[in-house]
Amino acid sequence: MKSKVYFSRTITPEKVAELYEMLGVKLPGRVAIKVHSGEVGNQNFLRPEFWKPVINAVGGTVVECNTAYDGERDTTEKHLKTISAHGWSSAFRFDLLDAEGPDLELPIPDGKRIKKNLVGKNLANYDSLLVLSHFKGHPMGGYGGALKQLSIGIASSAGKAYIHGAGVPENFWGADHDSFLESMADAASSVTQRFKDKIAYINVMKNMSVDCDCCAVAEDPCMKDIGILASLDPVAIDQACLDLVYAATDDPGRDHLLERIESRNGVHTIEAAAQLGIGSREYELIEVPV
Repeated sequence: MKSKVYFSRTITPEKVAELYEMLGVKLPGRVAIKVHSGEVGNQNFLRPEFWKPVINAVGGTVVECNTAYDGERDTTEKHLKTISAHGWSSAFRFDLLDAEGPDLELPIPDGKRIKKNLVGKNLANYDSLLVLSHFKGHPMGGYGGALKQLSIGIASSAGKAYIHGAGVPENFWGADHDSFLESMADAASSVTQRFKDKIAYINVMKNMSVDCDCCAVAEDPCMKDIGILASLDPVAIDQACLDLVYAATDDPGRDHLLERIESRNGVHTIEAAAQLGIGSREYELIEVPV
């Protein structure tokens, strides 16, 4: 059976909550809601007010992890200041998962490149997970979506370095590129294995720059906004986003974003995740009326 991906061309905070409801799931227990807090200086990340209706509907705790590169989010002290400055902690319960060590180690016995994933230890406090992703380009991964949020996003600072280096954190910027992409898929598989069927995903195709929200200096969006997608399958939702970009043949910015995605072999993360059994590249796109 093909995975269901719900799609709306209308992009509003209320529509995000509506698509979540269409998934027909009630995430149980203590819900972790993964967002991207946004690097200081970035103009494209999706702000707390955009996510507020769905976060309030779910009633969970918004979570993030520190970065592994220089910036305003690479230490707990600086990241907490950024979280406050961007309005997250005043709007929601917020948990910086790796604010304090030691990290939680998730095993990946069948990993293609890495056999463990280091995540913020506070992840152990949650029973289910809602992954809120801003779909856009990425300087290394080619694109950022649900699989990136599951992997790099939930990894601790040390875990991010481990993934980037394909198991050799000292080789952060020098690992074989496809090995890095496969390590992201490996890490994502460890999180899905931990939460199993207690995860839901929302991707928003808005403010689509070639650069990630982790970039302090980012290009402005190059494509027109496309819509909101929701699914229980992280592979299917990312594949659907890619397919929608390819289908936007009348958008003058499409080729610029595709050059970023293709030059980094971004689809390989999806390929590797599908091979690991995280989800399926075959999906049914269910368009929701305005």
